[in-house]
Amino acid sequence: MEVIKGYIEHFIYRNAENGYGVINFISEGEEVVIVGTFRDVDIGDSLEVTGNYVEHAVYGEQLKVESYKITMPDDIDSMQRYLGSGAIKGIGEALAKRIIKKFGEETFRIIEDEPERLVEIKGISERKAIDIAKQMADKREMREAMIFLQTYGISNAKAVKVYETYGQRIYNILRENPYQLADDIDGIGFKTADEIATKIGISVDSEFRIRSGILYVLLQGTLDGNSYLPRKVLLHRSSELLGVAEEDIEIHINNMIVDRKLVTKNGSDIYSIQYYYEEQACATMLYDINGSTDEADTPEERQRQIDQVRKLEQDLNIELDDLQRNAVIKSISSGVTIITGGPGTGKTTTINTIIRYYEKEGLDIMLAAPTGRAAKRMTEATGYEARTIHRLLEVSGQVSDEKRSGIHFEKNQENPLETDALIIDEMSMVDMHLFNALLKAVVPGMHLILVGDSSQLPSVGPGQVLHDLIASNKFPTIILQKIFRQAEESDIVMNAHRINRGEMPTLTNKSKDFFFLERDDANVIYKHMIQLIRDKLPGYVHAGVFDIQVLTPMRKGPLGVEVLNNVLQQYLNPPDKLKKEHAYGDHILREGDKVMQIKNNYQAEWEILGHNNIPVDEGLGVFNGDMGIVKEINEYSQDIVVEFDEHRQIRYPFASLDELELAYAITIHKSQGSEYPAVVMPVIGGPRMLLNRNLLYTAVTRARNCVLILGSRDTIKTMVENEEQLKRYTGLKERINEVYEIMQNSIQDI
Repeated sequence: MEVIKGYIEHFIYRNAENGYGVINFISEGEEVVIVGTFRDVDIGDSLEVTGNYVEHAVYGEQLKVESYKITMPDDIDSMQRYLGSGAIKGIGEALAKRIIKKFGEETFRIIEDEPERLVEIKGISERKAIDIAKQMADKREMREAMIFLQTYGISNAKAVKVYETYGQRIYNILRENPYQLADDIDGIGFKTADEIATKIGISVDSEFRIRSGILYVLLQGTLDGNSYLPRKVLLHRSSELLGVAEEDIEIHINNMIVDRKLVTKNGSDIYSIQYYYEEQACATMLYDINGSTDEADTPEERQRQIDQVRKLEQDLNIELDDLQRNAVIKSISSGVTIITGGPGTGKTTTINTIIRYYEKEGLDIMLAAPTGRAAKRMTEATGYEARTIHRLLEVSGQVSDEKRSGIHFEKNQENPLETDALIIDEMSMVDMHLFNALLKAVVPGMHLILVGDSSQLPSVGPGQVLHDLIASNKFPTIILQKIFRQAEESDIVMNAHRINRGEMPTLTNKSKDFFFLERDDANVIYKHMIQLIRDKLPGYVHAGVFDIQVLTPMRKGPLGVEVLNNVLQQYLNPPDKLKKEHAYGDHILREGDKVMQIKNNYQAEWEILGHNNIPVDEGLGVFNGDMGIVKEINEYSQDIVVEFDEHRQIRYPFASLDELELAYAITIHKSQGSEYPAVVMPVIGGPRMLLNRNLLYTAVTRARNCVLILGSRDTIKTMVENEEQLKRYTGLKERINEVYEIMQNSIQDI
């Protein structure tokens, strides 16, 4: 590592968003080009930088900076250069010379301690002297705070956030309760705060530490889909994390319940406040929506509706079965209607009939789905525009009041959706946060029609909304069961239903759309997989190589996402001197790579470029599961451009690449709501919890034209027989039943 001191002469390049800069740096009279992330530095600032020299193919030798600290100028020339650089507004080169000439080496001391003496300089009024002193003090305080925070291992970027949040209060906060950072500042979690606390010397049984640890364990639980944790589970996990006895933790849990930091139901289910009130709010809003639209008032009105549906069947040249017909009638007469069923059972035909009914009645209807791919499929199947739920609710880049949700929707209680009916497809994917936001924009009197396959995996986010709604038995639920003749011709559909019933799929390889290659060696599977994806399947299913999706149950292991992506990248998008690439961590991104967004980013700006690269549309937001292609890598501006569905392009700073990962192979969980021309699924073993019926069923139902499984027949048998799923602790069903009981009791009392 090289350590050099000097000052910023000028910026060759500067990215205001991520702080990346290419700087012309003067050190001991020599010009040095330094590159790195520099926040809160200006022309004229003196720095001590640490890094390594690298040779850039275009720009020659540069010092790649790993860390830096701002230092105060300590000689007359440096002081004059700093004051005249523009770092202090209101002082130019000429005025800087006069100040230095008057006060010499005492200049900075006088500005900070005796600013009134600056009026002795021609051109400086009393007001201007005070302003100069204030600017110097602010910069000094920021510098001192940055240095202070860096001693506790907080990076420059996070240190700026901390200082902007707390200002001079940071010293007391860090010394008394560093865990407050985890509550107040995005990007700083419990573990970072705990490391700071250890350095400061805060005891392991500190009240602040235990309380913060409890909240952290509950938050981690939501990443597994839980809305709450049982008391025993929370105590055990908190004790393991904190190294504190369970009985000591239980005291703090009880105190946090009294302080309304936590909520308990039945004395055993422990919620953080946000998740409990989200469930309660959803239950209350569902009651209001469901009760606002009554069943047909008269037999005559019911008969009219039935006659209208039968007339529609004639017009559309279709014949609904009794369950489908009942689903249409319920969607007309009920506030909330749930329609569920497996592949080939006529969900799309039912949706189309509902749409046409509302259209014929002169009523408005909106369509939406959780992901862009699911919305696109819905549009293609119905001929009506379907939007993502985020777009329907008009997601904003503004951060909401609810910390950690990081999202604000323009459509809400004050500005609801304006339509007579709303159909949401792929409801199994909708988590508690999104469902809560959706219900806020639905007014009583509107018909809410929820469609999904309850046998599929639950949402990635917390909750199991569709499952809990059905289990509550409070809303009309139609389970479509008949497999229609056209679907019976598909072995994908028939095998999916066999799997769902706990039967082995047919693996004879006499099928046109469902194939099985028995292999027990990962290296052999790699070879066949590449041949299939690159050479055989594209022509068979009439799709591009990147349209074919590899799905796997797990992330780790020889057939996990991480290894498979490295193998597939090497063969499907190999190194090429015409393709730029960027290494970060253990990964390489290359132009042309297939990638996936792995976290919601509501502030990401996208644009669609038209002729001559002129933007024709723009907006905000990219979401967990969105897939795209790397179009450009720019080492100079330190960013990459990814093109997603509908030609939306997003520019990612290198510092944000943790939001992306290669997507040649993805987990089955991440494939929810998507449909691919062909699915390739390698399986030869793994943890029992990742080899279950639910996962196999979901993987098979993601394919439109072809499923190809490579691996072990015994593993498939294990998956079919294994009904176990990772237990989710959710309480929406209970909250719904509580609300209905309270409301019915209040009605009886009247």
